[in-house]
Amino acid sequence: MTDRLPSASPTVVRLTEYTKTDQTEILGAGADPFGVADAGLTWLPKKDHFGIRQKGRLVAHAGLLQLPMLIGGLSTQVVGVGGVAVASDLRGQGLARSVVSAALDHARTMGPEFGLLFCRPPLVPLYRRLGWRTLEGDVQVDQPEGPVIMPLRTMWTPLRDTTWPTGRVRLLSLPMMTEGAGV
Repeated sequence: MTDRLPSASPTVVRLTEYTKTDQTEILGAGADPFGVADAGLTWLPKKDHFGIRQKGRLVAHAGLLQLPMLIGGLSTQVVGVGGVAVASDLRGQGLARSVVSAALDHARTMGPEFGLLFCRPPLVPLYRRLGWRTLEGDVQVDQPEGPVIMPLRTMWTPLRDTTWPTGRVRLLSLPMMTEGAGV
């Protein structure tokens, strides 16, 4: 029997930009690479981007965007995490954990107390393993025609030593793009 040495953690870098070409490099070309077109939502792009390259190829991504929110009638800010994507041939190797962890490390420097993401139900267990918590109850998000109930699961994580407040939740902007299919 041979002992396996643990593989080195992948290096996450801050990307100066993240383009449609970068997304295609990770997820391939497709009309609905995130699997959320049926939600019929308009999304915001992220501002800060983190990625993992292997052999010159971008293989994982996570993005951040600070957003205004009302929780229980109190105005606050959250850091939205979105655009999480891992190349299909490299899933199951901890790349999602690495890229999301690096993004959250940066989010902790941005000021808000909470990270927020929206995901399809099959990905809830993955995010739970990464320390995210499911937000029960409806979450309203802005859309061009007015506020709507977010049809995807809403999850949060503390960026400081705190708990999620009680009360109705409304994102006072378009939502940030959701995660990649099958992260």
